[in-house]
Amino acid sequence: MSKPDIIAIDHDDYHASHVGTLADGRQFFLTSPFVPAIGGNAGREFVALYLFNSRGKFLEARIDDLGTRTQLDTEHARAVFEKRLAELGVVQLGGIEVEPFQITRMETLFGLVRRPPGDDGEDWWVELQPGNYMAFHEPWDSGEYDT
Repeated sequence: MSKPDIIAIDHDDYHASHVGTLADGRQFFLTSPFVPAIGGNAGREFVALYLFNSRGKFLEARIDDLGTRTQLDTEHARAVFEKRLAELGVVQLGGIEVEPFQITRMETLFGLVRRPPGDDGEDWWVELQPGNYMAFHEPWDSGEYDT
């Protein structure tokens, strides 16, 4: 199995409901990553806007920290999400093809992070972090993901 250089993300009504293209040709992915609440960790909620050039090269991440999962203000979260979407202007929702990337913000790993095969012959994966709520595998151009 091959290391992914570009992955497709098809637009859908679930985790990929806000992917597409801007008027200037850049591609975008607006999503809501999270750190799970496990044990004594209260977890965190975020809004993340990832921007890519027309060929899928990662350009920028705009990430908003919404606070702990247990004290999430859903109206505020929705307002932040809508604000980020409005910043984009006119968009065309649809599938995108972008490179995996990773950045660290607020001491948290964000991005479409490559996970290499393990010793037992596993395949390459690309996981949306934090939260690992979308996981992509070959064929990289399928646009499909596991949750």
